Amino acid sequence: MSVVFTREESAETAAEVELPDRPISQDLNLVTASGLEALANAMAESRAAYNSAQQIEDAGERRRAVAVASREMRYYADRLTTAQVVPRPAEFSAVAFGHQVMFKRDDGRRRSFRIVGEDEADPRNGSISFVSPVARALIGKAKGDVVLVADHEIEILSIE
Repeated sequence: MSVVFTREESAETAAEVELPDRPISQDLNLVTASGLEALANAMAESRAAYNSAQQIEDAGERRRAVAVASREMRYYADRLTTAQVVPRPAEFSAVAFGHQVMFKRDDGRRRSFRIVGEDEADPRNGSISFVSPVARALIGKAKGDVVLVADHEIEILSIE
């Protein structure tokens, strides 16, 4: 019987909704306590999206929604499994993971970022990944130190 007369779609159509896994960083999966909580929340949201997708009546739409939710669940499951929680720093003599660092650029602009894990980084909201060029340049440095980042000098003003 022709595919036209069945409710099943062709293998080509089914393959169209197979999504590649989200890339996983090769770096350690360091997270703050709030970062671990955010990963757990994202996993719960992905499970809820998967369960909702299962209820979609249209087969094509259901497959696409299930594929997206499944990909997200695989990603967050991996990130939760490999997460290494780094306690909030107690020492403030040198920049470390979890610190809030205020610095001044050579053009006079001041910026402040908290150094966090890759999944929780959000530069627009004041957090950068520990693997970012700025964080890598700052980690291990002290207040008053000047470091070079992408042809810009930045001076560390405070570490909290």
